[in-house]
Amino acid sequence: MAKIALVTGGSRGIGAATCRLLARDGWDVAVNYRADAEAAAAVVREIEATGRRALAVKADVADEAAVLAMFETVTRDLGPIDGLVNSAGIIGPVGRLEALSRADIDRVLATNVVGCILTCREAVKRMSTEHGGKGGSIVNVSSGSAYIGNPGKQVLYAISKGAVNSLHIGLSQEVAGEGIRVNAVSPGMTATDMVSDEAAAANRANIPMGRLGTPEEIAEAIVWLMSDRAGYTAGANIRVAGGRP
Repeated sequence: MAKIALVTGGSRGIGAATCRLLARDGWDVAVNYRADAEAAAAVVREIEATGRRALAVKADVADEAAVLAMFETVTRDLGPIDGLVNSAGIIGPVGRLEALSRADIDRVLATNVVGCILTCREAVKRMSTEHGGKGGSIVNVSSGSAYIGNPGKQVLYAISKGAVNSLHIGLSQEVAGEGIRVNAVSPGMTATDMVSDEAAAANRANIPMGRLGTPEEIAEAIVWLMSDRAGYTAGANIRVAGGRP
């Protein structure tokens, strides 16, 4: 019987690529989206064309009630989950820290940090052997920004991804004995709709390989961590960044 994965932010970019590759690897997939129902439906159709089951489920991960409803929908329509990929995230305003409003700060942290915590919490409740589950895997999509800080541009985003890194370290140790492996992937600059042409051009020279990554290249690392092939891997954070530290 196929395993079931829930991918937040699964309608675009790295999340969508992850959904497709999970299906290729034999998973049934719940594709979470916040606003773009058409994009999520397109990913679902691609997955179903491979013979796997798929479901588009709308939820803003920053909204606790929406997260709870999302997990209930996935369990009802696909079955109990075996894995969670946290790919939902926003960059927020570009600029210096002192220019940020409280609303900017709240919005980025609510999605990137609180949303990740909420979905991890609900996944653990369902997958942990301490709660009657059968174990599973969680992969949180972090960012190379957490390592470099993004001064003058996106310090807030970097802060949020630093929190994601701390989450996976602590949670991986907390639940490793309960059948759940928690890991992270930290992409470098990747060719998605979150990266403008100007940003890509400005940063390409800082990447030893001289190019941006593709969503599929990031997804390959995520899918490996989700799989039984990574059965002894917990608490890892794979840097997929074209050679950039």
